[in-house]
Amino acid sequence: MVKVAVIGATGYTGQELLKLLLKRSDIEVTAVTSETSAGQHLGQTAPTLARDHHLILEKSDPKAISKRADVVFMCLPHGQAMSTAEIYLDKGLKVLDLSADFRLKDPAQYRQWYSLEHTAPGLLAKAVYGLPELYAPRIRTADLVAVPGCYPTSVILAMAPLLGLPGLDAQTLTVNSASGVSGAGRTLKDHLMFAQMEGDFYAYGAPTHRHTVEMEQELTHVAGREMKVSFIPHLLPVSRGIYTTITVGTSQAVDEESITETLKKFYLNSHFVHVVSGFPQMKWTLNTNHAYIGARVDKRTGLAIITSAIDNLVKGAAGQAMQCFNLMNDMDEAEGID
Repeated sequence: MVKVAVIGATGYTGQELLKLLLKRSDIEVTAVTSETSAGQHLGQTAPTLARDHHLILEKSDPKAISKRADVVFMCLPHGQAMSTAEIYLDKGLKVLDLSADFRLKDPAQYRQWYSLEHTAPGLLAKAVYGLPELYAPRIRTADLVAVPGCYPTSVILAMAPLLGLPGLDAQTLTVNSASGVSGAGRTLKDHLMFAQMEGDFYAYGAPTHRHTVEMEQELTHVAGREMKVSFIPHLLPVSRGIYTTITVGTSQAVDEESITETLKKFYLNSHFVHVVSGFPQMKWTLNTNHAYIGARVDKRTGLAIITSAIDNLVKGAAGQAMQCFNLMNDMDEAEGID
């Protein structure tokens, strides 16, 4: 039995994670925290989890929680995990951070893109980027895993297998992604209210969205050369899901079949990533940890079009964290994940 704590249990990601954790007979959730709802039963703030009324939210106390847990999931806003992760690690716990605090290897980039000084730069080299389809062997032996962002997951899964494909001019990528509003978290903001969002659709955050640097870092690592990403996120008037469209130049004849076959070969043994003919649909992914990728080639313009779809709260957050948890604890990667 693995004892688990969830720090920041009342946000969308924390609730999604608890749905997965609480149905496992080999996991015991021993602590759930919330700074604003401490003292309440979990079901009072997360009615879908009301059946687990024995769990009472508490304020975060790393030293006390370390005595009751083997693994801690940190579902906190950016900038908060870095101050306590080392305490858990020093106590011998394994840490999975679902914020951006340990995704970037260069603290200067964290400062530039998140406008925060990194207070635990010594842990950045220790952290393993938690994308199982690329880094499963490293995740298995990791004590600290940085669970990827939702947008980067959709982009990296689609492009990583293709970066060495002859004829694909992938030095610079143009990425358009559309996300459901849950990606913005539970903070009350006027522009995310139903009356504002319903029937609307628009781009935001370009060209300096924070996830851009994360994509560039990981794609550069895979390609072995510097990669640049022009990233334009959009907000969809739906609660969840991400649909990503990537356009890439072709420097010589490259057809749809070669791209599709390269993707299929790469994900041949993958439980959660599926390569389809044509364009996938976002609704295929909802409430699941599955990702779908498709590719087309526009011969008239010489552009390859690669699309991907995921659920931002599952494969883009909680489900991916569970994949990593399974690997870190020598379990089947897909255990307990839909």
